[in-house]
Amino acid sequence: MTNHEAFPPLPLDQWKETKATLHLFSQTVGKLRLALTPKVNHWWNAPLYVSARGLTTHPIPNGRYGVFEMELDFLDHDLVIRTSAGANALVSLREQSVSSFQQAVFDVLGEQGVHAAILAKPFDSERIQSTGPFPAATYDEELAHRFWRVLVGVDTLFKEFRARFEGKCSPVHFFWHSFDLSVTRFSGRRAPLNGGADVATREAHSYEAVSAGFWPGDQNMPEPAFYTYVFPEPDGLADQPLGPEFAWWDKQMGSSMALLRYEDFRKSKDPRETLLEFLQTAYEAGADLANWPRKDLEPMVVQR
Repeated sequence: MTNHEAFPPLPLDQWKETKATLHLFSQTVGKLRLALTPKVNHWWNAPLYVSARGLTTHPIPNGRYGVFEMELDFLDHDLVIRTSAGANALVSLREQSVSSFQQAVFDVLGEQGVHAAILAKPFDSERIQSTGPFPAATYDEELAHRFWRVLVGVDTLFKEFRARFEGKCSPVHFFWHSFDLSVTRFSGRRAPLNGGADVATREAHSYEAVSAGFWPGDQNMPEPAFYTYVFPEPDGLADQPLGPEFAWWDKQMGSSMALLRYEDFRKSKDPRETLLEFLQTAYEAGADLANWPRKDLEPMVVQR
């Protein structure tokens, strides 16, 4: 398989309706994980994870010592629900309204003795571009599968980048609220308290961090792209060198963000080197300006 086959095209205008459906399906699954797992710092008990077939919750507590797991399977196009008691159930992703999908999930879980209440209204409904609690559902199997293929490749490269850091670092995980795959490095120092932010944002940004991710596009960035941002943002960040030559600094909601178009990445001579250069140069720009103790945080082979 060539690099270009590993990273197929993903134009937002071709799959935005399927994307909106997947966004809401993933929110149902993710909200259940959030409701039923112990809270972890930075909300790390909330995300999903790229799997060999789609996106999974990993095991969720069920009863005193039992667990269950949910996986959005983009090969057979089902939500697969497995329990440690041996049960295995499927909820189809095809031809489902979001409300019927959610009810089917609750019904299956109820049969296994799993009960949880979640907020029915979509999180971040402006990003989903919903006109009501549940927009009409469109699910294109080929496009959903293509999106997952992209996630598999990006997840692999993000994990390689993550391995180059010895400090505190998040897993590579998929946040269902914003519908992006991300990984975050931390300096180890507390960030200034942002009193104007909501509770979720304050917890996510409680420590100095450089966060990188991939999103498939939305109304703010109408095409798939990689991003990196620094919190809190040091002065002069957008003036720092950034590679490759087609990456750039942009202002997103008042903050500087490094951006790399997915299309430029996948068409580059070596997508792997392109993405790792982008992630590394953006990280170095923020970490150096913020005076992170890089010698204590990185393996010697990475330090320049």
